Amino acid sequence: MMNATGGAHRAPRQWNLLHFAALIAGNAALALGPYFVRLADSGPLSAGFWRLALAVPALALISVASGQKLTGFRPAVWWAMAGAGVFFALDLGSWHIGIGMTRLGNAALFGNSGSLIVMAWGLIALHRAPRRNEWLAFLLAILGSLVLMGRSLEIGRETLVGDLFCLTAGLLYAGYIMLLQRPRATLGNWSLLTWSSIAGAPVLLGLAVAMGEPVLPTVWWPLIAMAVLSQIVGQGLLIFALRHFTPLVFGLALLCQPVVAVAAGWLAFGETLGWMDVTGMVMVAAGLALARSTQD
Repeated sequence: MMNATGGAHRAPRQWNLLHFAALIAGNAALALGPYFVRLADSGPLSAGFWRLALAVPALALISVASGQKLTGFRPAVWWAMAGAGVFFALDLGSWHIGIGMTRLGNAALFGNSGSLIVMAWGLIALHRAPRRNEWLAFLLAILGSLVLMGRSLEIGRETLVGDLFCLTAGLLYAGYIMLLQRPRATLGNWSLLTWSSIAGAPVLLGLAVAMGEPVLPTVWWPLIAMAVLSQIVGQGLLIFALRHFTPLVFGLALLCQPVVAVAAGWLAFGETLGWMDVTGMVMVAAGLALARSTQD
């Protein structure tokens, strides 16, 4: 998924090769998350718990080192971050369940579908109708999703259900972003990511236990790799690159995620794509890129 704090885009600044490399590498790191979920021998909900719990100490240290406060917030901010953490946990839980049931490329695309919901919510807040590019974003994403879901149903009903879990994750992610709007105006991204992880981890642990999942893995490296790459490195690189690019460029970089996920699915799990799959993915990715380009 994209940056977990959904940072607001500012006017573009000058960028160099380092900033561009950070943008691409951040998206690539996030795209490998589904690969590590598949490799984890804990349950999918437990994998989400470890992704958050293992990352919290490092996130807290980075917050302090970057001068972002971790305490002294108003009650309304605490409640907003707690609610956002719950949505983030449910987002990860639904996404991780879907990852085990569908193709990695589909999971990467549908997991980012919250961009469209955030765009629609922004339009409602502005009390205006969508413009031409915004209508196009909706149309491309919806048609592409129908193509991908139709292909998933051809493979099997379970694959379609997996797509729906990942799509639900995207909707929950949109709720997470909306709840963070007020805290994000005054707090740093690292601080928000730290507290949303702290709030979300117990939710995922409780769900995992309630579902009877194995919580303690026998092999730790996939969970550690996911926590480091998805929750720290990927987020950190995107936070670093965010202010240097226009929303359109930042949205187009989203195309890296399905490409990396498809490559991982093909190399590790033998997942193959037909021309209809590629068509659907291009349409959804284009719609998401357009959606992000309108969020300024």
